[in-house]
Amino acid sequence: MSKPEVFIIESLGMDDERQNLFEGRIISQLLHLSNKKSIYYYIRTKAELAIVLDEFKESDYRYLHLSCHGHRRAMHTTIDAISFAELQEMLCPVLDKRRLFLSACSMANKSLAKKILPNAKCFSIVGPKREIRFNDAAILWASFYHLMFKHNLRVMKHAKVEENVQNVASMFNVSMNYYHRKKNTKLGFTSKLIKP
Repeated sequence: MSKPEVFIIESLGMDDERQNLFEGRIISQLLHLSNKKSIYYYIRTKAELAIVLDEFKESDYRYLHLSCHGHRRAMHTTIDAISFAELQEMLCPVLDKRRLFLSACSMANKSLAKKILPNAKCFSIVGPKREIRFNDAAILWASFYHLMFKHNLRVMKHAKVEENVQNVASMFNVSMNYYHRKKNTKLGFTSKLIKP
């Protein structure tokens, strides 16, 4: 049985590092304030991502949170760009019966969902539709996790995820994409744009 905890992997550009914009670290600290365990890793390369994803799998944590830069076709670490095809190979083996949360501009999109949801037993992918500021992202995700765990410390159900994504989208005026695994659909998942 997986553990209902959050595993955070963060990677920033060098300018962001110099400005100390470690959003993932802040989310991890706020989870600890709420008596929730989290594991936090900072990485700079694709090779490090592969190693840390193995740690995620071994941890049995249920929720993977990637805090990084990205766009409609790739994720970026400090040093490397990782295409969605490469990300599929890396993520699918570790996301069975888990949820993926993305603090990455434009990365939570249908292209990524098509790579991950039909090929892994991942429950869902959630992330902002467009660019989001660091300060908004840190508070948005901390608020989302707080609402989810306040409701239920042990499990995240589809309806409650959607409800609380709507809550934070409205609160922070950020459109969010929510992709939810669903059998017997053409793509193997449903998608919803959640607007403020």
